[in-house]
Amino acid sequence: MVSIKDIARIAGVSPSTISRVVNQKKYVKPEIRERVLAVVKETGYVPNNAARSMVLKRTFTVGIVIPDTFNMFQRQLFSTIEHSLEEYGYRTLFFFVKWEEESETRCLRRIQAEKLDGIIMIHEVIHPEFYAYLAKGSVPVVLCTFDRDELALHSIHIDEESAARMATNYLIGLGHTRIGLISGMHFSFGAQRANGYRSALKEAGIRIDENRIVFVPSYSTEDGRAGMLTLLSRLTPISAVFAATDELAIGALRALYESGLRVPQDVSVVGIDDIDIAAYLAPGLTTIRQPIRDMGKRAAEIMAQLIAKSDIDDELSTFGFELVVRESSGTPNAKQIGAQDLPDRASRIEKRS
Repeated sequence: MVSIKDIARIAGVSPSTISRVVNQKKYVKPEIRERVLAVVKETGYVPNNAARSMVLKRTFTVGIVIPDTFNMFQRQLFSTIEHSLEEYGYRTLFFFVKWEEESETRCLRRIQAEKLDGIIMIHEVIHPEFYAYLAKGSVPVVLCTFDRDELALHSIHIDEESAARMATNYLIGLGHTRIGLISGMHFSFGAQRANGYRSALKEAGIRIDENRIVFVPSYSTEDGRAGMLTLLSRLTPISAVFAATDELAIGALRALYESGLRVPQDVSVVGIDDIDIAAYLAPGLTTIRQPIRDMGKRAAEIMAQLIAKSDIDDELSTFGFELVVRESSGTPNAKQIGAQDLPDRASRIEKRS
């Protein structure tokens, strides 16, 4: 088994330097830190967590709060966070929670019963008691993919409203004026993305028609399909749809296919997130890309720095985004698609649902 002395000898530094690097302490030159981490990775060195816990009075355990029905975006995110924390020498405990007060209360009690060095919130909760606990500062907290202005907590996120505005403006730039929205009913990011959609239409001088807006219970593909079928059942014509997540967009694509409509010839579809599968759909999904892996790595980095009481560069907490154009979007047809244009099988699909 490789020891800390072996790592020190190979890296050409003292064991105390190895300890400072492994425990994320300051006062190590960047080039030395990189050299040590390279040797650690190459040799597969694993610190003795039991000994480290006794000396440093830490458990080297970080709790990650995620929804009990997590989606593909969240799966990519927490996978990156977990692997990144492993590189910093931390293990993870997952706390699953539903969007309801009773579930959040149970989750909070489980967290309080554990000896955690930190908490990363991938799931946004609603219970005031939960946020009161997080705000106490008992353990370091990082909010990942959302922010709470009233709390002095570190957060990793994008400008959700601006991202949605970019998606909607892209469709407007293609010539679309009858643009639908499918979004979820919960979470601040959903509301912010809906605001971005509305503000883009308003700035372009396009009237906002509530008949072109559907809010569904969740952000799943199933609800995306149901939301698209609802839009198609209305008499208000559409030529494009902005879905507040890629999974909603994937469900919308399925509903359009089942309804005998072509994408993008009849209806264009744009999502947001750029989950891995988006590029492999047929047609490929046009979407707004969040830097999911970079955000996950940054969340883990900030957590390690908070635990080690190191300085943190807040400028790297708000990430940029970009439009990724694929085959699901195009210029509108002269004819707009409304309920009267659906093939007969569409109504059978809806009844079967």
